[in-house]
Amino acid sequence: MLWNSRSCSQLGTSSSRPRLREAAATQELAGHRLRQRQTGSRGQQQQQRVPRVQAAALSSPRPAAPRDQQQHGSGQVSRVDSPPQVKNGVLLLNLGGPESLADVRPFLYNLFADPDIIRLPSALKFLQPVLANIIATLRSPKSSEGYAAIGGGSPLRRITDEQAAALATALRGRGLDAEVYVAMRYWHPYTEEALQHVVRDGISNLVILPLYPQFSISTSGSSLRLLEHLFKSDPVLQHLKHTVIPSWYQRPGYVGAMVDLIEAELDKFEQPREVNVFFSAHGVPKSYVEEAGDPYKEEMEECVALIMAELQRRGRANEHTLAYQSRVGPVEWLQPYTDDSIRALGQRGVHSMLAVPISFVSEHIETLEEIDMEYRELALESGVQRWGRVPALNTNARFIEDLADAVVEALPYVGVIAGA
Repeated sequence: MLWNSRSCSQLGTSSSRPRLREAAATQELAGHRLRQRQTGSRGQQQQQRVPRVQAAALSSPRPAAPRDQQQHGSGQVSRVDSPPQVKNGVLLLNLGGPESLADVRPFLYNLFADPDIIRLPSALKFLQPVLANIIATLRSPKSSEGYAAIGGGSPLRRITDEQAAALATALRGRGLDAEVYVAMRYWHPYTEEALQHVVRDGISNLVILPLYPQFSISTSGSSLRLLEHLFKSDPVLQHLKHTVIPSWYQRPGYVGAMVDLIEAELDKFEQPREVNVFFSAHGVPKSYVEEAGDPYKEEMEECVALIMAELQRRGRANEHTLAYQSRVGPVEWLQPYTDDSIRALGQRGVHSMLAVPISFVSEHIETLEEIDMEYRELALESGVQRWGRVPALNTNARFIEDLADAVVEALPYVGVIAGA
């Protein structure tokens, strides 16, 4: 069960991979169990069993109506003509986030109960729920402070719903009438809830699109592993034609959109050429890369190289830094760490920094609180005098148009799960 990070394939099928490390990482996407989710207010540990996906009418609300998007580029877009009996859908995968302070602790439990986040030896797997509960209990006070600082909850669901609506509009501009669904991994709307909508709506062709530009075992990999279990265990989903776009960091539209945003922020500095372009990526444990073969570090470095090459092509010769944030626990994570790199740049005499949240396409706590508050304060304390931050892509028109192109390009590769 392999996914090619530079093309499309089906859940449960094998495809040739250009790199053994990438194959090793994605091979781990087999054998995922459907787990119960902890819900309820802070201090409660009430379990809620996720319902089986059924072709039944649901009462939960649909995403907001699509918004118009300005088209960029050549002004020409490809079009898709689908037979009337075909119903196309797109499933956007994302992390999810607590929408209120009462959601913080159960959200953290769901996060750390995932074995792709906390990897335990086989003999200790039974301790996963206990460990998740301990970590969630210990971390929830500090995490709650962070969410309180950005308004009392994560904006991720709202922004992802807006991206879904914008993508549906862009697809209609290409002659493709497709429903776009949002599937969160650790909070509502859960992946199971999104699939209920897919089945209810009678979707026949589904493009699965993680909203993570770079593939990692802990992000796209976790959601894809859950999806494979759900597809294999449900007789309706077994026959749903689908394809997966595991990563898309190398797409020219995405790279161009990032460079557009970076240039706009550079021009706000008095001396743009002296600004260090500081890419801050979400970290993963070093063992994921060195032992499990996660391609995340390699894809991240390639992504930054593509962005810097485009900046240079546009006449920007800025120095740049790539560092990794959000590490948790005592184990070693990918280095250099963001906080250490900021201190080092300040000691080196760098006075102007532009932070680029490179692994995030939506604003959330790691951009709004960790970067905008914690790292900005650290930078100023370390001697940096001028600080800026590139906004997340959110519903950036060029970015949405490129996602629409990716969906159109993926549709010819839809197929059913192996063995169905």
